[in-house]
Amino acid sequence: MTLRLQDKVAIVTGAGAVGPGWGNGRSTAVRFAEEGAKLFAVDRDAERLRETVERVKKAGGAIATHLCDVTRADDVAAMVEACLKAYGRIDVLVNNVGGSAPGGPVEMSEEVWDAQVDFNLKSVFLACKHVLPVMEKQGGGAIVNIASTSGIRFTGSAQVGYAATKAAVIQFSRVVAVQYAARGIRVNTVVPGQLHTPMVEARLAKQRAGGDVEALLAQRRKRIPLAIEGDGRDTANAALFLASDEARFITGTEIVVDGGMTARCD
Repeated sequence: MTLRLQDKVAIVTGAGAVGPGWGNGRSTAVRFAEEGAKLFAVDRDAERLRETVERVKKAGGAIATHLCDVTRADDVAAMVEACLKAYGRIDVLVNNVGGSAPGGPVEMSEEVWDAQVDFNLKSVFLACKHVLPVMEKQGGGAIVNIASTSGIRFTGSAQVGYAATKAAVIQFSRVVAVQYAARGIRVNTVVPGQLHTPMVEARLAKQRAGGDVEALLAQRRKRIPLAIEGDGRDTANAALFLASDEARFITGTEIVVDGGMTARCD
C-alpha cells in the first residue's frame, strides 16, 4: 500500500509542545511520518522537540530538527536553506506557530499587540515568502496554515490580537492560494477549535480557570456538540488530508476541526 506522503519532505513549524501529549505540531509531525514523509521539525526550544523526535522515530519516520524564531526573516531564510541541505527539496509546509494573549484593545498593550501580529501572522508570511520560490522551482507543493476558530467567531474570552491575526491567516491563505494556483502550489487552512492540547495545562487553565484544568476542560466541552474531546491528532488528520494528493483539487479553503462548535448559534 502506498503511503499518502511517501518520500515527501515536510517542514512543520512549532513541531514541539510545551508539555507531554498531543499538541498540533507534534501530532502533525508524527502523523506525517506515519504516512511516509521526511520531517523537518522546527521549534525555538530544543527541549520541546524531544518528545516529537522520539515519537516520529517510533513511527519509523525520518526527522531532522532545526531551532528557529519564525518571526525573524534571517532565521526563516536559514531554516529553508537547512531543510534544502538536509533533504534537497520542500514538498509540504505546515505553519503551526501561534499563541494567544488575553485582552481587548483597551486592556492590551501595544507591545503585546505587536507580538501577537508577529507570532501568529508574520510567522506565516515569512515562511511562505521563503518556501514559495522553492516550491515554484520544483513545480508544485502544498502549504497548510493553522488558524483557529477564534478567527471566525467569539469563543468565550476577549483575545483581540489572537482573533484578528488568526482571521488574517485564513484570508492570507486564500489570497496566496489563488496567486499560486496556476504554479501547482495549493494553500489551505486548518481551523482548530477548543482542543485538549498540552497548552491547556501549561497556560490556558491559569489564565481562565485559576489553574483548574478540569474546570477549564468542562467549560470548553459545554460548547462542543460532539460528545468527545478533540486533541492535536484531529488537527493533524485534517492537515494530512490537505497536504496529500487526495486534496489535489482543493485550494484556497478551510477545514474547521471543532466538533461542531462554530455551527452553533449560541
